[in-house]
Amino acid sequence: MSLNTTETVRADAVVGEEIVVPGSVANLGGGFDTLGVAVELYLRARIVDVRDDGGTKLVVARSTPPVSGSNAVERAFGIAARRAGRRGPSVTIEVTSEIPMAAGLGSSAAATVAGLRVFERVTGALEESELLGAATQAEGHADNAAPALFGGLNSVIEIEGALPYALRWSWPQDLRLVVATPVVGLATAKARAALPREVPRADAIFNMQRVLALVHALQLGQHDRLREAVKDRLHQSARSSLVPLLREALALEDPDVLGAFLSGAGPSVALLARADVTHVAARLSSMYERAGVEATVRTLGVDDQGSRVLESGAVRRTV
Repeated sequence: MSLNTTETVRADAVVGEEIVVPGSVANLGGGFDTLGVAVELYLRARIVDVRDDGGTKLVVARSTPPVSGSNAVERAFGIAARRAGRRGPSVTIEVTSEIPMAAGLGSSAAATVAGLRVFERVTGALEESELLGAATQAEGHADNAAPALFGGLNSVIEIEGALPYALRWSWPQDLRLVVATPVVGLATAKARAALPREVPRADAIFNMQRVLALVHALQLGQHDRLREAVKDRLHQSARSSLVPLLREALALEDPDVLGAFLSGAGPSVALLARADVTHVAARLSSMYERAGVEATVRTLGVDDQGSRVLESGAVRRTV
């Protein structure tokens, strides 16, 4: 079922549907707050109850893993309602996620997009730019939200006084991300606080050159240029004290490693690989084991679909 229909969706038709949203890897080296790619880790939000009471409220009845404090799914639903000026039903959902939290893999953006998509399902379709605008308001930046919404590799443009938009780029089908996630959470706010307030002009130019080279190399499949194209001088060194083995991962020399960078704000670290991804994953795991750092290593393909609806049998609807 397409999410981009202009028809208003009946509330009773969506009970039992499941919204599926991919995680994401942002920045990709020098593309700070600019680039993000969707990966095959998923958050799923299942609509289990809809009450036609005009309450315009979403409640997460159950979350696996459990979430303490403010829930991004519920918060995004409220933001969408206020921005759209629409009233709608009260909705109950159940959430399961395989995206690790506070890991630099877009868990917050995925939850935000799930809330927006649930709102859309029970009140009617929203324009893509409005969805991205609402997600950016909730997240503070759009680089994880765009791939979670649309899939694939995206660059984002944020415009003062106007809605942001995303540009879609090709991702080579044979290119994988091997991601190590240390068992230490890192809040995005803490990672941002480590950044310098100003950067030298030479470093800004360095990053602009490389992010353009990265997009160009990915479009043309020039894998031999990726290692240089993912280098960064804006944020990775400032965060190295917060991320176990970041320096070592960035310096890893292996013919099967095409490039290395911090995944989002960290603490996950991503390697690009094409040929022997099993060897790369084993090499990365061994590096963390030798250092006595507990970490999960995943080999991830790129999700090209973005957020979508899976239909299933109705669970319950209350009028």
